[in-house]
Amino acid sequence: MQKKKYSYEEALHRVAAMCSMAEKSECDIRNKLFEWDLIPTDIERILSYLKKENYINEERFAAAFVKDKFRFSQWGKVKIAYALRQKEISNEIINSALTLIEDEGYYESLLVLLRNKQKSIKSGSSYEKSAKLIRFAQSRGFELDVILKVIKQL
Repeated sequence: MQKKKYSYEEALHRVAAMCSMAEKSECDIRNKLFEWDLIPTDIERILSYLKKENYINEERFAAAFVKDKFRFSQWGKVKIAYALRQKEISNEIINSALTLIEDEGYYESLLVLLRNKQKSIKSGSSYEKSAKLIRFAQSRGFELDVILKVIKQL
């Protein structure tokens, strides 16, 4: 299938519409524009316009990303931070966005997650169950010290 070629104006309008519907990172938009085979100078002009007109805002994107991944995907801070780094968000913005997750809600979310997982574990010893819960929680991006505190409560 042939990729559609977009002019500068068409591409600008399409990505502006995309940004109006949902928060997008600069990296996401840059990749989309590269897919459309725009020349680098046009890509930079479009990104500059989108930033100037506040269609793209890395802080706003990171905050929305953190809230969504924590609330809906039940990811921990480690996994969220990793995903944001993949989208070329700065560590300063990532750390700021992660403060939006309240500690109490963070522990409670992990507690519920591990209680539900505990019901599905069919292993013998309590040591094996704990090890499986730890691996599961780490795969969701929770920190080991938080996991161990929560496991003690189970």
